[in-house]
Amino acid sequence: MHTYIKILIILFLGSTQVIVAQEEDTDDIGTETVTVTKAYTPTISDAFKIKSVPDLNDSIVLQKKSIEYNIFSVPVASTFTPAKGKATSVKKTPPPILYNSYASAGGGNPANLMAKFYTSRTIDRESGYTVGLEHNSSRGDIKGTALDNIYSNTELDAAYKKRDRDFDWGVDIGAKHQLYNWYGIPNGVFTEQTVNSIDERQNYFMAEAAGHINVEDAYFENASLQYRRFWDVVKSGENRAIFNTGFAFPVADESFGIKAKVDYVNGSFENADLNNPTNTLGIEYSQLQVGLNPSLTLMADDLALVLGVNLVYGLDAENKENNFYIYPAVTASYRLLDELAIAYGGIEGELEQNSYYDFVQANPFVSPTLTITPTDRKYDGYLGLRGQLLPNLSYNVKASYTAENRKPLFKLNPQNTFRDDEKGYYYGNSFEVFYDDLKTIGVLGELNVDVNRNFTLGVNVQYFNYTTETDNPAWNLPDITGSLFMDYQIGEKWYAGANLFYVGTREDVATIADQSGIPTNFTPTLIELDSYFDANAHVGYRWNEQLSIFLKAANIANNNYQRWANYPVQGLQILGGLTYKFDF
Repeated sequence: MHTYIKILIILFLGSTQVIVAQEEDTDDIGTETVTVTKAYTPTISDAFKIKSVPDLNDSIVLQKKSIEYNIFSVPVASTFTPAKGKATSVKKTPPPILYNSYASAGGGNPANLMAKFYTSRTIDRESGYTVGLEHNSSRGDIKGTALDNIYSNTELDAAYKKRDRDFDWGVDIGAKHQLYNWYGIPNGVFTEQTVNSIDERQNYFMAEAAGHINVEDAYFENASLQYRRFWDVVKSGENRAIFNTGFAFPVADESFGIKAKVDYVNGSFENADLNNPTNTLGIEYSQLQVGLNPSLTLMADDLALVLGVNLVYGLDAENKENNFYIYPAVTASYRLLDELAIAYGGIEGELEQNSYYDFVQANPFVSPTLTITPTDRKYDGYLGLRGQLLPNLSYNVKASYTAENRKPLFKLNPQNTFRDDEKGYYYGNSFEVFYDDLKTIGVLGELNVDVNRNFTLGVNVQYFNYTTETDNPAWNLPDITGSLFMDYQIGEKWYAGANLFYVGTREDVATIADQSGIPTNFTPTLIELDSYFDANAHVGYRWNEQLSIFLKAANIANNNYQRWANYPVQGLQILGGLTYKFDF
């Protein structure tokens, strides 16, 4: 204790001296030397810890005893039975029953008849055949016509197809009969006696056979051959054979293809051109085309480009003339905004083979006195934009410019009372083919709506502007056309649809032949055909899986418009019938 007191007194005196020294000399603290004789090595003493569980040694502490447990099970009667889980069932739509055949028949005013039959049979897993028959006819009178105007169209088609491991092939045959009348004589021009003496009926006949083969994973891709015979009751006849084939070769990541074509048509007309006052010499024609179309297809992420050329050799064997043609064959498309906007364009050309059969399908009132020559379509340049605005709304707009030499235009034949042909088509009631060099500017716009699986709607409009080499109008070509179609499935039983089309004004010319036989000497009378609008609709009811009933209405506006000069069409037509599906 005394030791501690002494230490405290020493510390106190030392600190007092330091304070006094600082007070005496605040400007100089002086210097001192410190000598370390031993390094500082601190140590930590062990702490005293209290045990968390102290040892007890007391006689009063109770000792634990081991306890054994035994379970005595007693069965308990229970009447509870848990219900088994059952998955919720989804009502399935039964798959439609498919039949391999159907037959349809109907009739209506004015004395219209229709009939269809179709069957598709499977011979084995790789082969099968189809047969189809269709007939349409009318025996009704058209208001304002003096001649008989009935018509009939009957077609028969049959096909056989077989598929092997790496290729498929097939053959087709067909036949057709068409009956029409040259009933479009001008009103009030001929006497009743002359009208009664006219034999205005024309019959066309066609028979054809074709075969094709398609090969997979080979340089040789396909080939097809078609032969067609076409004739009428006034000793006109035509033969046509078309052969097509194609090859494809991979070039790095691109594709190089070659298409070849041979197209031959020949025929004859027993009767001379109606510009001639006499029927002394007939008309014969023979046209051969051999074409080669090499092309290179380039594909990128959003770009598809086809670079090609169309090389054609044309031979006019009847007139001993031949020529070699080179046409562009370039097309491209580019995705601007995925499916929303796809730009496309191209410039193409071809030597288009014309034929008597094709002219009859376009205008059945042509005379059997035609000049047949191919059309030199020098180029057809177009640029467009198409896409999908909405999942169910698509559009397409296109502008084009086409240059064609020897473009066939239908024009009224002159009245030629000097003729006495077997049939009565020389009263200004038939059409010839007039060839002119034509340049056409066209604009197309179309819109398609698929609201759902049960409703579709489409509309399109086209505008044309023509320039001819002869400065004549583009005979019988409209400046504007439009169409609208609609199909609607009303529930499970009912369905309906409609189509409407509009054709703008057209121009034709009526002439009277003279003894010179020179068309420029004939007196012309310009004819302007009014535009027309035609509306058609149909509705049907499915009685069951096999039987359905339908009703069709044509030319609902009951407008006897003229599609061709002096040829009014039938007014309102109502036709009803039945369709029956079955296994044959």
